[in-house]
Amino acid sequence: MEAAVAIVGLLFVLFVLAGVFVMVKAVKAAKRGVDRTVAHARRTVEDTTLRARQLAQPGVVGELAQLRLSLRTSMRATQEVLYGGSPDDASLSEAIGLFERLSAHGHELDDELKRLEREPDRATIGTRLPDLRERLERITHSAESLRWAARDRARKFADDDLASLSDQIDVESGALRHWTRVEDAMDPLRDPVAGRPESAGPGATKSPGQGQPTDGPARTGATPGPSDAAARSWGPTPEDPPAITARDPRTQPSYPWQKAPRTEDTTT
Repeated sequence: MEAAVAIVGLLFVLFVLAGVFVMVKAVKAAKRGVDRTVAHARRTVEDTTLRARQLAQPGVVGELAQLRLSLRTSMRATQEVLYGGSPDDASLSEAIGLFERLSAHGHELDDELKRLEREPDRATIGTRLPDLRERLERITHSAESLRWAARDRARKFADDDLASLSDQIDVESGALRHWTRVEDAMDPLRDPVAGRPESAGPGATKSPGQGQPTDGPARTGATPGPSDAAARSWGPTPEDPPAITARDPRTQPSYPWQKAPRTEDTTT
């Protein structure tokens, strides 16, 4: 009795632990979903603000907004390409490491541009704009190099896979079209035997005038002997293969794609 109670208590504890584990996992997943939603909403608001500031405030402030918007757009596009292709291509792990190092410089430049937006001295901002623009071009150029290299690699793999798939499909298509019959010379259902040269029987001897055409025994007045009859006969001889009997259409197997035989074909 005590053992049964202990087993029940142990099962209850296990069920409680499993429930707690599942609940913790669900809470963490929900938290990650909320964080992603909040981050996406924040990025959308910031991008919209930068576009509005670029159009509404010309001059130094508008140019700073344009620089920040260009930096964010380029870095986000490269991040999506690299992280999106990493599950299918393990070789992108090194490129992702380089991009993370580049992202540190990008975040530093974005923070500096954000501080300059609140700077009241516009002349100082104007003197620093060429240096900031050069840094931006170097960062965005590096990001574009990684992005386009990853895209070219993915497209190359897709082209190779498509070429291999096309070859396999061509081979399978040729195998599926292999329904042709044997050549006519080997087909037993070819035209009836005709025009076969005469063959003499086992005891027949060739006479000197045998190769010349005659009008038959009625004109020569001679009764054909067994050897002559065997020579002129169209029937089977011991040296000839057995005759082939034509197939009866009524005994042939029918298939769902064949038409039913006509009445005159089956009655004749």
